[in-house]
Amino acid sequence: MSKTTNNLKDAFAGESQANRKYLAFAKKADAEGYHQVAKLFRAAAESETIHALYHFNVMKGVSSTADNLKAAMEGEAYEHTTMYPGFIAEAEKEGMKDAVIGFKAANAVEIIHDKKFGEAAVAVKAGKDQPTRKLYVCPICGNVHEDEPPAACAICGAKGNTWKEIL
Repeated sequence: MSKTTNNLKDAFAGESQANRKYLAFAKKADAEGYHQVAKLFRAAAESETIHALYHFNVMKGVSSTADNLKAAMEGEAYEHTTMYPGFIAEAEKEGMKDAVIGFKAANAVEIIHDKKFGEAAVAVKAGKDQPTRKLYVCPICGNVHEDEPPAACAICGAKGNTWKEIL
């Protein structure tokens, strides 16, 4: 692999992380009443997304929807079968309870993502889109639920009325 390809991967990762970090910073600024600072963090986050997507496109990271679903399933399967189980074991060994909680929740959600991407792949392979339905995301653990949010999240217990509908 060329040095530029490695640099593109590193740039994509860095820009992607900056986006998420700045969105977290924006939430904190809003909570502390610094709404214009929060807006600046959100603007910078959007800018970082533009950079990340440019680098990803140069790497030919986007393919057909069928291939993208396959890549997504491979990534989710790795996370819930290899990455998070190892992370959980290490965090338990080190006594980092908050990390264990977060890793276990993320692991459970990655299994759901893998399943849902698999269902989508079956539809796309048949040349069809999935049926129209509402999708909701738990604000605490990221669980995804269809049609209506549950009364409480099966993974973390968050109340259904706090879930965000994805439009």
